[in-house]
Amino acid sequence: MAYPEKIIRNQKTGQAIRFIRTSRDTDGKCLEMESIFQAGSAQPPAHYHPQQAEDFTVLEGELTVRVEGELKILHAGDHLHIPKNTVHSMWNGSTTDTVVNWQVRPALSTEYFFETAFGLANEGTSKSGIPSFLPMSLLARRFSSEFRLAKPGPITQKILFGFLALLARVVKYRIPEGRYLD
Repeated sequence: MAYPEKIIRNQKTGQAIRFIRTSRDTDGKCLEMESIFQAGSAQPPAHYHPQQAEDFTVLEGELTVRVEGELKILHAGDHLHIPKNTVHSMWNGSTTDTVVNWQVRPALSTEYFFETAFGLANEGTSKSGIPSFLPMSLLARRFSSEFRLAKPGPITQKILFGFLALLARVVKYRIPEGRYLD
């Protein structure tokens, strides 16, 4: 469970998140984090948040952002607002670490999503730090209010992830509920 000052790390990507204000602290209105993007990190898959807006303020370093296909480089002091349903991805293409204040509104279950995704990555479900296909499809289905991949489209994802959820049941694969929570 997320709480202020808790730090989680994705050992594969080097990204760390320190929770500042959690869903519980704000009655679900906001999740505030500080994230460290390791130097030279890879671009993650393009995604969007169907019910949430995000605000990023670069505290140190620079952050490369692709928003609706447009590439931007943010520097210390720069702010970026990403409205809900806006396709984006962000990473640190520079040679030094980047620190970002990151706010998500409303919080929904975003902290649980990050704890679970980072936990799966740390257990070795992939080499890239992004959970492999079956765990990722179950995450995407479970957290579809918080996170959706930009491609394939939402209807295709719903059908594909529904099929993969059936497959997961057949092979008795589950993402353990609460396993990565303190």
